[in-house]
Amino acid sequence: MKLDRTDKRILAAMQANARITNLELAEQVGLSPTPCARRVKQLEEAGIIEGHVTLLNQQKLGLNITAMIGISMDRHTPERFENFEREVRKFPEVIECSIVTGQAADYLLKAVLPDMTFYEEFLLGRLTRIEGVTGVHSSFVLRRVIRKTALPLDHIK
Repeated sequence: MKLDRTDKRILAAMQANARITNLELAEQVGLSPTPCARRVKQLEEAGIIEGHVTLLNQQKLGLNITAMIGISMDRHTPERFENFEREVRKFPEVIECSIVTGQAADYLLKAVLPDMTFYEEFLLGRLTRIEGVTGVHSSFVLRRVIRKTALPLDHIK
């Protein structure tokens, strides 16, 4: 789908406030409500808008630790990777999991946890017990400098 300037304005406004009403959105981007709703629906059907979320305050929920965890696997086979990915999806603490290159790790996980005691149980009791995991390297976020959820749109011509 080719995006025009109005589509980009719709996406920017919705990234800034996912609860914006169609009427407010239409006014903000300079459309009447019906064409605006039609465009949003097209963006959803094209898969550009994947969903709408509510962001929660991690600390106020008692999730005081963010761990960045590098995972090394013993074998690089499709079966090993499929098994690891299937198992790690079961852990609600893991909020991101990516296969990475350029590091000693095969996977990079981002996990949020209440405290170090919970982290130790998570690491030793569950994560390292996944078949094929041979190495784990954890780093902990001391302070978040930037936290964005909005994707940059300026590169779209």
